[in-house]
Amino acid sequence: MLLAGLLVLAFLDSCTSSPGADPVVEESIPAGEEAAAALLVGKVPFNMSQLEGMETLAVEYEGKDGEVTVSTGVLVLDLLVEAGKTGETVVFVANDGYEAELALSKLEGCVDCAVAFDGEELRLVLPDFPSNLQVKGLVEITVK
Repeated sequence: MLLAGLLVLAFLDSCTSSPGADPVVEESIPAGEEAAAALLVGKVPFNMSQLEGMETLAVEYEGKDGEVTVSTGVLVLDLLVEAGKTGETVVFVANDGYEAELALSKLEGCVDCAVAFDGEELRLVLPDFPSNLQVKGLVEITVK
């Protein structure tokens, strides 16, 4: 019994840090402050801070009414490269379940096709492409 007690004490002593040792501090994000993913590209999540920290560009888009809108965003191709995505068809998914598809080959030549983040939600801005590809509320990009 005495031997068992000594073994327990020795075990407990080995679990504590030695005097003078620096305490181990585990870093964590306080509850409620997690950076929620704004966009999922393949399996890679991007939060707004990450998107805003990437190289951005101003993109002009002319709507059906002829009004020109200037948006700030990141190139769709940059996001695909960052996520390591390859394939033939890019699928853009909105927060309401709407999906639009575009051949990656058509997107590769586009120097101003962007995911814009000027408002409350992300938008796909593809100048010179049909309006059904201008996805509002963009939440996911996949490649198949």
